[in-house]
Amino acid sequence: MKYMLMMNQSATASVPPTEQWTPEDVQASWKHMEQIWQELTDAGELIATGKLADPEAAKIVISDGSDAPVVTDGPFPEMKEFLAGFWMIDVDSEDRAIEIAARTSAAPGPGGRPTQRPIELRAIMSPPDPEL
Repeated sequence: MKYMLMMNQSATASVPPTEQWTPEDVQASWKHMEQIWQELTDAGELIATGKLADPEAAKIVISDGSDAPVVTDGPFPEMKEFLAGFWMIDVDSEDRAIEIAARTSAAPGPGGRPTQRPIELRAIMSPPDPEL
């Protein structure tokens, strides 16, 4: 079963942005995440990962299919949170996906306290059978 773990960043989160962390806290958090990545890679469960550019580099594209698309540059002040990164995994069960999301949410933050960052977990749907 394939899942996407989406890591959101919130402007109102109780954990400050990593730019405000000590170098030691950043290192501890990266070490925690790197350990999970390595375990998932070794188990053949990790499909892809990505850290996304900050909202300042985001664009919203809207098109009606005939005229030129409307492109709006970020940041978008009305946004309360944004997608900061993702992991795509292929695991045996939803329970395993939840376990991975929980470990990711518990990454250490300032002072070594778990960040408790919300991780959105979604199953990746299979395409429809072309023979139907």
